Amino acid sequence: MQQKIIILDFGSQTTQLIGRRVRELDTFCEILPYNKFPVGDESVIGVILSGSPYSVHDPEAFKVDLSQFVGKVPVLGICYGAQFISYSNGGRVEKAGSREYGRAHLETVDTSNPLFRGFDQHSQVWMSHGDTITAIPDGFQCIASTKDVRYAAYAIDHFTKDSCPVFAVQFHPEVFHTVQGSLLLKNFVVDICGSRQDWSAASFVDTTVAELKQQVGNDRVILGLSGGVDSSVAAVLLNKAIGSNLTCIFVDHGMLRKNEFTQVMEDYKVLGLNVIGVDASEKFFADLAGVTDPEQKRKIIGRDFVEVFNAEAKKITDAKWLAQGTIYPDRIESLNITGKVIKSHHNVGGLPKEMNLQLCEPLKWLFKDEVRRVGRQLGMPEHLITRHPFPGPGLAVRILGDITPEKVRILQDADDIYIRGLRDYKVKLSGDEARRVLAAGVPASMQDGEIEVSLYDQIWQAGAILLSTVRSVGVMGDERTYEHPVALRAVTSTDAMTADWAHLPYDFMARVSNEIINKVKGVNRVCYDISSKPPSTIEWE
Repeated sequence: MQQKIIILDFGSQTTQLIGRRVRELDTFCEILPYNKFPVGDESVIGVILSGSPYSVHDPEAFKVDLSQFVGKVPVLGICYGAQFISYSNGGRVEKAGSREYGRAHLETVDTSNPLFRGFDQHSQVWMSHGDTITAIPDGFQCIASTKDVRYAAYAIDHFTKDSCPVFAVQFHPEVFHTVQGSLLLKNFVVDICGSRQDWSAASFVDTTVAELKQQVGNDRVILGLSGGVDSSVAAVLLNKAIGSNLTCIFVDHGMLRKNEFTQVMEDYKVLGLNVIGVDASEKFFADLAGVTDPEQKRKIIGRDFVEVFNAEAKKITDAKWLAQGTIYPDRIESLNITGKVIKSHHNVGGLPKEMNLQLCEPLKWLFKDEVRRVGRQLGMPEHLITRHPFPGPGLAVRILGDITPEKVRILQDADDIYIRGLRDYKVKLSGDEARRVLAAGVPASMQDGEIEVSLYDQIWQAGAILLSTVRSVGVMGDERTYEHPVALRAVTSTDAMTADWAHLPYDFMARVSNEIINKVKGVNRVCYDISSKPPSTIEWE
C-alpha cells in the first residue's frame, strides 16, 4: 500500500508549496479541502494543517473536526493550523499587537523534541500572521520561541514512538526563508510519520508505464502537444508505454516563438515520437484580423485550436483515448476566500462530446518540478525540460492591439534576442535564492555555498511584449524614427500564483536593449516591467 501524507487546505497561498516540500522528501501526498479528510483511509500516515487568510475567531473561518485524525496519525499544524489546534483544545489565540510578518529567529529551541532534531538554536524562520497564540492547551508544551512570539512552536506532552503526537508551528517551514524548514518537514514526515520515502521519479516512471499499459492496452491514443514541458513529458512517458499506438498532434497557430515550430518538431523526432505537425497560421491570422480585445483574442485562438485539432484527430479513426498533460496543481481543489471550491484549469472537466474519447492523464499526480525530474529520468534533453511556461495563445497576448504577421515577426525577433541572452548570461547564487533554484530542479551543484546558473534558469518566466498601439520618437543614424517600444518581462515564482519581478543585472539589460534596438526593425525603445503579481499579472493580456 502506498503511504501518503494528507495536507488539509484552509485557503493558504502556500498550501501547494507544502505539498511540493513533502514530495521532495520522496513521499506521496494529497492536498484536500479542509473538510474532506478521507476518514478510514489506512494509507494515511500523517496530516498537515495549512495556513489560512482567516482568523480562528472569524465567523466564516474554516473549521474541521480534529477527532477525525488526532490520536490516529501524527499531526502538524502550520500557522492558522497551529492556532486552530490551540483554539479547539482550550488554548488562547488573540490578535497580535502588530502583524507578525517576515523573518524572525528562534531564540529558544527544544532540540530534544523530534520535530526540531538537528536544529540550530538561532535558526531563521518566516512569520505571516495577524493573530498569535497567547496560551497553549493543557497537556501541551512550548518547544520553540522567538523574541516576539512566545509559542512559536508547541507539541503534545508525553508521547511515545508508537503514539500519535501533535505538533504546531506558527511560522511557515515550507517557504525558503525558513532556513531549516525542509529539515523540520523531514523530521515530521520521515522520522515521526515513518515515510518509507519510496515516491521518486524512477518509481513513478516504472509504476505509471505499467498502469498505462493496463489502462490503454492496444488502443490508439491521441495527444495534443504544445512544445511545453508538461505535454512533452506526457508524450515521452506514453511512448515508453505504448510506442507507435501514440499519435501526437502539434498545431502551429503562427504565434509561437521564433523558429519554435521547426525546433520542437526536430526535438520530437529525436525523441522517437510519432508527431503530426499542422501549420494553421493562415487560419488564425485571418480570424484574428482587426481584433484588439485580449479576451476575444483568447477565445478565437481557443476555438480555432479545437477546430484544427479535432479535424486532425478525426482522421485517426481508430483512436479511443485523448491524452493530456494535466498536472496535479491543475486538479487541486483550491479554496477561495468565500470557502467555495474552484477548479483552475481548462483541461479539467471533461472532453468535447463529439470526440467520443476517453481521457488519459499520466501526469495528474505530479507538481511541475516533479514533471521535470520525470523528464530527466526519461532521458529528455535539458532545454525541453527547463523550458519556461508559455501562454497557449502564444505571442498574441504579448502584442497589445491587433495581430498581424509583421507584428509577430517584430516580437519574435526581439523575444529571441532576449531569451538567448538570458540563457547565455551566468550568475552565482547563494542563500535563499540558491535553495529556491535548486528546489525547482535546476541542475546545478553547490560549491563553497554558491551555485552557478543562467539567468534563464534563475527565473520562472520571461518574454517580450510589443506595445503595437504605441509609437515613440527616436534617432537612428541621424534620422528621426517613429517606431514601437518593446517591454521586457521576467519574474521569479514558485507556482505562478504570486510572482516578483526579477532583478536582472544592469549590464545584461543594457546589452539586450542595445541589441534589440540595433537589430529589430520596427523597435526603437526598450522598457523593463517592474510590476509584481499581485496586483499585476505575469502576462500583459
